Amino acid sequence: MLGIGLVAGILALGNITMVSAQPLSILDEIETTADYAEDTSFSLIRGNHLNQGNVKIQRLSSNEIAIHGLTQCHHACDTVYLYLYLERKVNGSYGTYKYWRFETDDATSLSRGINVIVPSGTYYRVRGYHAAKDGTTKESTSTLTQGILIK
Repeated sequence: MLGIGLVAGILALGNITMVSAQPLSILDEIETTADYAEDTSFSLIRGNHLNQGNVKIQRLSSNEIAIHGLTQCHHACDTVYLYLYLERKVNGSYGTYKYWRFETDDATSLSRGINVIVPSGTYYRVRGYHAAKDGTTKESTSTLTQGILIK
């Protein structure tokens, strides 16, 4: 309690700049030094059809990566969608490098794994679009991994 009062009193004195004990780093948020990154997205409100989406990226060698995507439903749906977008960092920005679109009918899930040969020396990440359609209702979510360096 004393700490909160002290901070409030200091802030009341005037224009004081607060500095975080740990510096914020863009690398921590959108990129990682690890050989592997993964993201899973669940609906904030439990849907009737779509359960979750998941994407993964892993460095296999200095010029090869493995990507994997999964769309999981609560029950068999009329159509299940999994779109995977491999993004490459060029000149400080990510853009789509390659993409794959998969759909299947009357299924509870859809997953795909792909090995890709890529140029080294930059970051790659995977973006996923996951959807389930049953009748006239379509539910969707998206995923995005951190970037991993292929060197």
